[in-house]
Amino acid sequence: MPFIKKNSLNFPFTNTIVYCLHKSFLMNTTKVLKPTDSELVILQVLWDKGDATVREVHEELIETKDCGYTTTLKLMQIMFEKGLVLRDDSNRTHIYRANVSKEKTQRQLVDKMVDSLFAGSHSQLVMQALGSHAPSKEELDEIQQLLDRYK
Repeated sequence: MPFIKKNSLNFPFTNTIVYCLHKSFLMNTTKVLKPTDSELVILQVLWDKGDATVREVHEELIETKDCGYTTTLKLMQIMFEKGLVLRDDSNRTHIYRANVSKEKTQRQLVDKMVDSLFAGSHSQLVMQALGSHAPSKEELDEIQQLLDRYK
């Protein structure tokens, strides 16, 4: 059973929840999260699975990447400290969940890439993306629908 602490309003909260809410508030109001490439791979697993243990995340990772269990564990602990993931430690096996949305993370990374590689030009990014491979009919339809919304 997690340690229970009462706040000034006499509502019980576990230390982990209070810490996560405080950390989440600070992360969402003070700075942009910048996950590393390895952290992005772990986030992708969590976005796909929802809740997962370190073991479950590690099992997914070793299918495509050579890494040790302790490396996965350490990365997820660091991600918790950074506020990228939430951790339920009320049981012996900790359960992790992404604390950042996939869409927000994608938007931040694309905006950074547009600024740094394409001098702020979204059209250059699109031209480069479309020029590097032939899009499917479905992708072209999606792009056209998006363009139609902006007309």
